[in-house]
Amino acid sequence: MSDRETEHLRVLIANERQDRLAIVAPIVAALGHEVVAREVTVEDVGAVTARERPDVALVGLGESSVHALGLIEKIVHEAACPVILLIHKPDPAFVKQASQRGIFAYITDAAAKDWQNSIDIVLRRFAEYHDLEGAFGRRALTERAKGILMERHSVGETAAFDMLRKESRSANRKLVDVAGAVVDGHRLLPKNP
Repeated sequence: MSDRETEHLRVLIANERQDRLAIVAPIVAALGHEVVAREVTVEDVGAVTARERPDVALVGLGESSVHALGLIEKIVHEAACPVILLIHKPDPAFVKQASQRGIFAYITDAAAKDWQNSIDIVLRRFAEYHDLEGAFGRRALTERAKGILMERHSVGETAAFDMLRKESRSANRKLVDVAGAVVDGHRLLPKNP
C-alpha cells in the first residue's frame, strides 16, 4: 500500500456523543480525508458501513462502553474496513475488550497529530490480513481439489497435485482456478469403481 493510497480516505466516524463527532470530523478533514458518515446508533451503523464502504472507521468511546463495543461489533461484522478505537485517555481494560471484538488499533485524543501515522499502519496491517486470509482460502481450495482427485483417480497427494499443476500449465490458468473448477464440478466426475 503506497502513501498515495492513504492520502484521501473515506472515513466513517461513530460515537454516541454528537459533541465528540463534531470534534473528530474536522480533524479527519484536516488530514485530507472525507467523512462519509457520522453514526450514533448501533442499529444504523452496520447498514451505513455496508452502503458507504469506508476505508477506515473511527469509533469513539462515548458515555457507554457497551454502546462503543456494539458499534465496533457491527462494523467488524460487515468486514468492510479496519476499525480504530478513539479514546480520551488510556483505558487498558476497555482496549482489551475492544480488541476482542476486532479493532486494529486505538488512538487517543492527545495524539491527534499522529492519527495519520496510525491510520497508515492500520491500513497496511488490514491489507496484509486480507492477503493472508485469501492465501488460506486458496490453500484450502487446492487441498479440497487434491482430495477429490485422490479419491476419484486412486492416486496419492503428490500425483493429485501434479495433475492440478499440469492442467494449470497446459490450460494457461492459475492453479487455484483449476482447483476451483475441480471442486465446483466434482459431482459431475465419475466415481471411482
